Amino acid sequence: MSFQTRKSSVYTVAPEMPAMFDGMKLAAVATVLYVIVRCLNLKSPTAPPDLTYQDTTLNHFLLKSCPILTKEYIPPLLWGKSGHLQTALYGKLGRVSSPHPFGLRKYLPMQDGATATFDLFEPLADHQSGEDVTMVICPGIGNHSEKHYIRTFVDYSQKQGYRCAVLNHLGALPNIELTSPRMFTYGCTWEFAAMVGFIKKTYPQSKLIVVGFSLGGNIVCKFLGENRTNQERVLCCVSVCQGYSALRAQETFLQWDQCRRFYNFLMADNMKKIILSHRGALFGGGSTKMVDADLSRLYTATSLMQIDDNIMRKFHGHNSLKEYYEKESCVHYIHNINVPLLLVNSGDDPLVHNSLLTIPRTLAEKKENVIFALTLHGGHLGFFEGAVLFPQPLTWMDKVIVGYANAICQWEKQKPPCQSQGAHSIETKCQDSKS
Repeated sequence: MSFQTRKSSVYTVAPEMPAMFDGMKLAAVATVLYVIVRCLNLKSPTAPPDLTYQDTTLNHFLLKSCPILTKEYIPPLLWGKSGHLQTALYGKLGRVSSPHPFGLRKYLPMQDGATATFDLFEPLADHQSGEDVTMVICPGIGNHSEKHYIRTFVDYSQKQGYRCAVLNHLGALPNIELTSPRMFTYGCTWEFAAMVGFIKKTYPQSKLIVVGFSLGGNIVCKFLGENRTNQERVLCCVSVCQGYSALRAQETFLQWDQCRRFYNFLMADNMKKIILSHRGALFGGGSTKMVDADLSRLYTATSLMQIDDNIMRKFHGHNSLKEYYEKESCVHYIHNINVPLLLVNSGDDPLVHNSLLTIPRTLAEKKENVIFALTLHGGHLGFFEGAVLFPQPLTWMDKVIVGYANAICQWEKQKPPCQSQGAHSIETKCQDSKS
């Protein structure tokens, strides 16, 4: 009897073991799937950009003529809703199947002995307006005309009939030596102004479309707002993924929210490499702004703020980091821009904290020439499109910039005669004319 009991207990316990292991496997799979869904943000919906703008004739025309701004932005299904993966793919790859547009490199001597460089790309087709239009482009931090995302955008713009002039940030090109103890900074507009001046002089009939990416967006908006004459012959300006205020951004860059502190470390490491590649020009015997102590602090820096405080602010003689950020941020100049202005940001950009987006939103609410477009997804300069896994070479960002520029050119071509001085003042000038 006892034998049967033991035998019965053996037969009742043995079948339960595989069931328990199956349950553990199922729980593990469920956990992995949950993490994947959360990390990839797969449950997030797709939607059109959130647009902030005033109810004006021009803005209605632009949104009607550039319908991509009012339609859903649909990123690649599996990974496109993750701002981190969009940003990482942009940072590592730039763009897929990047073209190789042919351009001529121009060298411009500056008053302080520096040499600005930019690459000039002629249009590959006639512009739809029949006019001569040049895009003057300022890339992101430490970037230049040879970056994949710039090459992709330039190639697309050329085929749409635009001449393109792309600034190479001072010190960014690895094969171009500095000719003075100075390199690019967060908001120095000198090199961009020299490039724009060259284009205006060389092509006196050409109208300009101003485009800035990330840090380049800060520079172009600051340039236009610094002096009203800088806006002459400018049809419009487009800024993508900029942060608007370095002073307000610096605290967010020290936070671990959205891994921002990690991105800060990566960008600081890249900046150190750029600076050290020009150590002879920046820290050599002819440099009075930099000393050996600055170089030693550079080696130990782990954030952009430390590099800005020890190195970057000294190029222009700023006494403190706060002064440097205040004077180099476009937030103090952008309200002076009167040409049509499109500001584009992504809600999941890990580099631009959401608190900074009150700046463009408030501006668009107050000024009739501004449209602020905020997408749900896109990361930092990503905005990839694609069906499931593989992104397309051309991005939503590329299409938006060219589409908006085309709409502006179309408006300029068909606007009433009373609008001889700029698209932004349509209603005021026409009302004056009628009265």
